[in-house]
Amino acid sequence: MSEDFVVKATSRTAQGTSASRRLRREGKVPTILYGGGVAPQMLAVDQNELLHHLDHEAFYSHILKVEVDGEQQQAVLKDVQRHPSKPRLLHMDLMRIVAGQKIRMTVPLHFTGEKLAPGIKDEGGVLDRVRSELEIECLPKDLPEFIEVDVSGLSLNESIHLEELTLPEGIISIALMHEENWTVCAVHMPRALVEETDEDEDEVAADEVEATEQGDGEDGEGDDSGDDDKS
Repeated sequence: MSEDFVVKATSRTAQGTSASRRLRREGKVPTILYGGGVAPQMLAVDQNELLHHLDHEAFYSHILKVEVDGEQQQAVLKDVQRHPSKPRLLHMDLMRIVAGQKIRMTVPLHFTGEKLAPGIKDEGGVLDRVRSELEIECLPKDLPEFIEVDVSGLSLNESIHLEELTLPEGIISIALMHEENWTVCAVHMPRALVEETDEDEDEVAADEVEATEQGDGEDGEGDDSGDDDKS
């Protein structure tokens, strides 16, 4: 792991809505640290420092060092609540980790080889990233920052499914555990081009129908005139 995140926190005793609002006004984020067979701790973390950490994708799937009153504990980020309309954090949940105990985390998917894929390079297709993250189970020591998805071999209208991913050693997909094998990504023609092609085909079909109808009308007129002559 390339990053090393240290979350500096202070203990807090006051709980409830009023106490949390007061912390937020002071530029702090109410936080709870739980798990690991230890009683939960109520903490406060500096808002600006936390926002800086959250700018890094790796922070979401990383073993964090939580420093509380001079002592460090290891934890992972389980949840962060944001204000619906302002760039402000409302609450954070951290879960302690135990070295030999498996954890479940959601990690991002990184797609590589896009410029080399025949369906994109030679056939004019685009990559549709159907999924952007994957829930996994592993020991803390095996936790990856991301899962790599190599798309360099994809041709037009080809896709990669979950069971085709090469997961690092010690990593288990939760979806596959439940026998789910959804599409991770696919290469297809740009939607605008497909719609334009469909419209062209519709116009050609309409022209053919119109030409057929005109031909039928002309034949019908000829038959009517023949009948008039006989009468």
